[in-house]
Amino acid sequence: MLLFPFLGWETSKAQEISADDLKFLKAEEKELVVLADSMFHAFMPEIRSDYNIKFVKRLRTALQTPNSYYYTFPTLSNYVNFLSPEAGGFRIINWNVPVTDNTLRYYGAIQLEQAALKLFPLVDYSTEIKEKDYDSVYSNTKWFGCLYYKIITQEVQGQRVYTLFGLNAEAMVSNKKLLDVLVMTDKGPVFGYPLFSMNSLGGSEFYRKRFVMEYKKDVQASLNYDKEMKMIYFDKLVSQVNDPNRKYTYVPSGQYDGFRWEEDHWQYVSDFMPALNLKDGEAPTK
Repeated sequence: MLLFPFLGWETSKAQEISADDLKFLKAEEKELVVLADSMFHAFMPEIRSDYNIKFVKRLRTALQTPNSYYYTFPTLSNYVNFLSPEAGGFRIINWNVPVTDNTLRYYGAIQLEQAALKLFPLVDYSTEIKEKDYDSVYSNTKWFGCLYYKIITQEVQGQRVYTLFGLNAEAMVSNKKLLDVLVMTDKGPVFGYPLFSMNSLGGSEFYRKRFVMEYKKDVQASLNYDKEMKMIYFDKLVSQVNDPNRKYTYVPSGQYDGFRWEEDHWQYVSDFMPALNLKDGEAPTK
C-alpha cells in the first residue's frame, strides 16, 4: 500500500468505497441537494437557517462513511464548493447562506484525506474582524469566513502552505476579496502566515499574513492567478469620491497590481499590467 506523509498523518491515496457505502452516499447526496436548495432559496430567512442546520447534520452523517473523502458529491458540488490542493491531503467543503435578504453567513469544514472521518468545522467570525485585525492569525473556530474559489500550494522551509482565494460579500455596501494562507498543523488548521511582501510600496520591507481588498458592492473586481504569467493579479482600486477611508466607494482603475512568487513569499508588484483603454461606464472584465 502506498503511503505518504501529511503533516503528522499517514493516509492511503488509493482507497475504494465499498458498493454498499457508495449506494448510501449517493442516496444521502440526493437528500443533501434538496436541503441545500431549500437553505439557499427558502422565502423566509429563518427557514433558510433551519435548513442549514439540517444540512450540516446530514452532511456530517454522510461524511462518516468510510473513505467518504474519495466521493466527489458530483451533484451537490453544484451547490457547495469542494476544493482540494492538487496533491490532495484535505479538502475544503464551503458554502454561504443568505440568513437575511441583505446578509450572508459563511459555513464550511476541512476534511482530511483518510479512511476514518477527521473534520475541522469552520466557524464564521468575519463580522467581528475589522481592518485593524486583517493581519491576525485565526483558527477554524475563529475563521475569516468567505467562499473559496482557488487554492495554490507552495513550500516554505520544508512546510506546505496554501494560498486561498476567497470572496466575502456579507456587508451591505461593499464586498471583500482576500488571499488567506492556510497551514495544517498537528492541532488543526491555522489561517494567517507572513507570506505577502509589501516592500515595493516604499519604505522598509514588511510582510502581511493575508491580503484583503474591499470595494463597492455593485462592481466587479478581479483577484485571480494567471498560469502563463505565474502571477496573482488583482484590480488596482481607487475611491470614486477621492476618500481612501471609504472602502465602499472603491472601484477598479483599469490598472492591475499583483504578486509574484519569489523563493518563499509572494512579492508585491505594482502596475505590472498597462492601463486599459475603457469606454465610459465599462469595467475591466479579466
